Amino acid sequence: MKGHSLSDENNRIIGGLSINPIFADFVETELLPAIGFEYAMFWSGVESIINDLTPKNHELLKIRDELQDKIDDWHKARQGSDWDHDEYVAFLKDISYLEPSDTFVKIETMNVDAELASVAGPQLVVPVSNARFAINAANARWGSLYDALYGTDVIAEDEGRGSTGAYNARRGAAVIRYATEFLDKTLPLAGASHGDVNAYGIDHGEDGVRFVASHANGETLNLKSPEQFVGFKESESRMQFLFRNNGLHIELLINPDHPIGKDATANLADVVLESALTVIQDCEDSVTAVDAADKVSVYRNWLGLMRGDLTASFMKGGKEVTRALAKDRVYTSFNNEELVLSGRSLLLIRNVGHLMSNDAILDAAGDEVFEGILDAIVTVASALTDRRRDGLQPNSCTGSIYIVKPKMHGPAEVAYTDILFSRVEQLFDLEENTIKVGIMDEERRTTVNLPLCIKAAKGRVVFINTGFLDRTGDEIHTSMQAGMVLPKEAIKERAWVHTYEDWNVDVGIRCGLPGLAQIGKGMWPKPDEMLQMVETKQTHPEAGASCAWVPSPTAATLHAMHYHAVDVQAVQKKLASRPLASLDKILTPPLGDVSTLSAEEIQREIENNAQGILGYVVRWIDQGVGCSKVPDITNVGLMEDRATLRISSQHIANWLLHGVTSKEQVLSIFKRMAEVVDNQNDSDASYKRMSEDIDNSIAFQAACALVLEGCNQPNGYTEPLLHQYRRKKKAELAR
Repeated sequence: MKGHSLSDENNRIIGGLSINPIFADFVETELLPAIGFEYAMFWSGVESIINDLTPKNHELLKIRDELQDKIDDWHKARQGSDWDHDEYVAFLKDISYLEPSDTFVKIETMNVDAELASVAGPQLVVPVSNARFAINAANARWGSLYDALYGTDVIAEDEGRGSTGAYNARRGAAVIRYATEFLDKTLPLAGASHGDVNAYGIDHGEDGVRFVASHANGETLNLKSPEQFVGFKESESRMQFLFRNNGLHIELLINPDHPIGKDATANLADVVLESALTVIQDCEDSVTAVDAADKVSVYRNWLGLMRGDLTASFMKGGKEVTRALAKDRVYTSFNNEELVLSGRSLLLIRNVGHLMSNDAILDAAGDEVFEGILDAIVTVASALTDRRRDGLQPNSCTGSIYIVKPKMHGPAEVAYTDILFSRVEQLFDLEENTIKVGIMDEERRTTVNLPLCIKAAKGRVVFINTGFLDRTGDEIHTSMQAGMVLPKEAIKERAWVHTYEDWNVDVGIRCGLPGLAQIGKGMWPKPDEMLQMVETKQTHPEAGASCAWVPSPTAATLHAMHYHAVDVQAVQKKLASRPLASLDKILTPPLGDVSTLSAEEIQREIENNAQGILGYVVRWIDQGVGCSKVPDITNVGLMEDRATLRISSQHIANWLLHGVTSKEQVLSIFKRMAEVVDNQNDSDASYKRMSEDIDNSIAFQAACALVLEGCNQPNGYTEPLLHQYRRKKKAELAR
């Protein structure tokens, strides 16, 4: 994109770069002083990276478009013919979309923190643009199981166990029973239940400290596996006992003065679980950063997290509350030595992909610099402060910097990321492969070439993760011209989805990720449906995933129970011997004859898509909210971001292309759904209704454009149009 910032005339010229003053000021007054780096060397290095890598970035995007054009033309030429899978696969190989690979190269990643390499647990994803959310997520390393159970639907509200109003002792008793059952499964005592204990304590011996429990009948009880006890902390009337199971910690808090502990068996005031082992602080799908000012807000929060001094203040109950990063947790180990555990999750930063640009810097040609280049430089620079902070354990005890890289298409794009990271390491005089990469397996060309993608960054790979939502959006767009796609729920049931999930695990195991890197699964999308999550999400560790995404700290605590129930390392060892998942199934598009659907079924499908699109886009465009809980058409709150938007917009675009619906029907539905969405947002004082002036609603225009122009969007991405309309909205607000 050509530079078009409203403040271009005020930009600072440094070498061949034109730099937005907001961004320049952040770099020179906040970022570089924090790392002790010289200004001229920084800008010279940035310019060199931009000049050298921009042409390659353009080339990779051109290849994406050329491959998609060839696939579209191939499908158009065969319209009306029976599907020939062998011919299709041969064609994909012929155009180098599917690249030859018959070996699995082992990764060589070194200096990886245990939270990524060897311990399985929940992974929280949060927009780093929201300081309060970012801090809450970083502090989600430890969570109260009592609170997580009491405040969610995991505990039913029948039989007088309601959760509203003052503390409900009956509900509290149900929480304690649930937690006791969890402890009996996870930290079993020899010969009794934790519910039979009237006191917990420790015995000091010559060889160290031993954990003991006292039965109500006076009998002394021991853990079935005494090695699970790792430490304790004693202060006044409080006692904290620390245990470890499957690598995850559990703390029992004993406090007779606590409102819960005073009446609880053995004065057990809480069960605290190590919850979000890792957190992805997101610069991408959950963030609305469309210009230099937005990017500086994102970068400033990441810098504060790395320095350890980020705070957020807000009003709660009529009082100002300030959030800050949690302190480390200090215990005495079982052998009477100091044991310090981080009070915060290990943080990764998700940069943007290779597609978008930003006006923070214009290059010598007057073009906006690719945002992915900018992200790599600034987020790594910010992470260097992690090595300087006092009073807190470093984010990475190994000195590594963890970047999740999304939306890469195939091995060449991963190789380009490897080069980009190498150049950033050279700029800051870092050892080779200090910067680790998480590969999001969320684009079709990456999936089918995953072994080669891992090989392309074998010294950096610390994470592969399936992303069903973006993956489905790309699946629809890649096969846009092949025919009608099925309704969304039917797409989920097709063989390619389950095979894709298995393929990711199979390839990860064969490429040596267990013990060195994460194999991950996607997001739980219903933040209010915690009972359903608890009942179903254990399938992720059972599938061999060493992490899976959750939408909140509470969800992380509840999901942690699954990793206590499942030994993921043992699962991965077992899965290593199963046959490799079928690429043929993955390469079978979710097409079908939807002409058998009734007019009412088609109408409902489009309404559901349109309502979801509008509910998300109106907040994105009007309020700059990139990820939020959006009520669906039945008023069930769903976590929405650009990935869910990509599916819905591409789905309607496909049905428009193939005559399942018409432009007139779609626009009519959008107008009716705008009123539905407006009514769902009635309680939001800052919300601007679309339906009252629909012809002039920028948000409504953006939502319609995503569908009507969906076939022409690069790989079906929503970012180009969202950025265009958000900038238009910001200009309107500035007038």
